[in-house]
Amino acid sequence: MSLPHVGIVSPEFPPDIGGVENYALGYIRALAGMGHPVTVFTRRHPQGEIELSGVAVRPVLKLRRVLDRKLLETPGIDAWHAMNAAYAWIAEETEKPVVVSVHGNDFLRAYYPVTAPALYRFGPLWRLEGKLRRLERVWRGHTTRMLRRWLPQATAIFTNSRYTERVLLEKIPSCRGKTVAAMVGVDPFFLAPPLVEDGDTKIPRLISITRLSEPRKNIHLVLEALARLRDRHQFHYTVVGDGSQRPRLEKRVKALGLTGRVTFTGSLPRESLREQLRRAHLFILTASVLPHSHEGFGLVYLEAAACGVPSLAAHLAGATEAVAEGESGFFVEKPETEAIASALGAFLEGKIRFSRQRCREFARRFSWEQVVEKAQPFYAEKR
Repeated sequence: MSLPHVGIVSPEFPPDIGGVENYALGYIRALAGMGHPVTVFTRRHPQGEIELSGVAVRPVLKLRRVLDRKLLETPGIDAWHAMNAAYAWIAEETEKPVVVSVHGNDFLRAYYPVTAPALYRFGPLWRLEGKLRRLERVWRGHTTRMLRRWLPQATAIFTNSRYTERVLLEKIPSCRGKTVAAMVGVDPFFLAPPLVEDGDTKIPRLISITRLSEPRKNIHLVLEALARLRDRHQFHYTVVGDGSQRPRLEKRVKALGLTGRVTFTGSLPRESLREQLRRAHLFILTASVLPHSHEGFGLVYLEAAACGVPSLAAHLAGATEAVAEGESGFFVEKPETEAIASALGAFLEGKIRFSRQRCREFARRFSWEQVVEKAQPFYAEKR
């Protein structure tokens, strides 16, 4: 018996970079690797689309329900899997099984205003499209409210952590009975190279990998913490990623007297990012929780562990499941400058040590095949 042909709807998808993009990529590779025919529906990327063995990639999404409902007419699709909560509306328009993966922020505040009209379809009304886009925040709010109706209609809702599952059920109690804390997997790409020996450099290498567009990632607090340690410890801190906060952070480096000890690389190709990560001694991401934004899991903590690198995280949200205290990292209770400086000081003094091998062993517990296996029964379920 042939396996169901799964239509994956994923507005976030490589070559774009980010945790949700990596989630989609890892899941789809495992799904295709287990023998499922897979078609991915995504947005068009200016740099072109990636090629995946056994997977058809169709860059056709318009981020509007009124336009994207045509996807449901695609012949041969047996089940749908939306990789963003905003596309849970699919469950309202098809009798086929619909699985929705949610990541946390996507149901707290919709990323995409999919309920907005697309006036440019109607002759001269296209002239109003520019003005309409200025109201995007209003339509995002409307889409967020509609999730209360759409998500409970899904066959199953996959959450990336138990924390995300709790938050979803608090926000939309009618989803109870539909959720599965399916967790995430780690990309074998990060497990492939040999581990780096700890003694390959005398200067501890610290690293953060994140979008520099969200102040809640707290890179500014890490810089302030390092400024307190600069006269007592050697270190070099590398920040991988880009975003609107970068110019401000670079100015902050100079003001704090950290010039020459902090490097901003911008976004990097996967191979370069992995190399930066595997040669680091500590990964740092002490993110805050905001009403509409949090770390649902934090896939990058697992990627660090896969490279043999422990993490320093805030003991908040999904990070508590992505980092095993004493095994693959440690925590500050609150993301505050003093607490971060104290934790980094203890690490740099050698009071806190980790085994690279144990970090990797922790990461190996998470596989995309395990996540796909949880989804397979739902793809064949009748609605």
